[in-house]
Amino acid sequence: MEEFISCLQDAGCDKALISEVARLYERGDNGMVVRKLRRHRGVLMEELHGSQKKVDCLDYLLRKLTKIGKDGS
Repeated sequence: MEEFISCLQDAGCDKALISEVARLYERGDNGMVVRKLRRHRGVLMEELHGSQKKVDCLDYLLRKLTKIGKDGS
């Protein structure tokens, strides 16, 4: 169980989710555990996509600034 909880922490789960998932896991309700973890994964993916958009914006600005520097404009 310790490894299971450690993995949940590494995955960014908060204490409330860890507690709930651990309780469900110990009860043998793997179906609900899977649903909870998939929901958390979805949240993480939304955060990842948001971060990717920010990186894309910075890459665009860096390309523009690099081009300006080369052109002397």
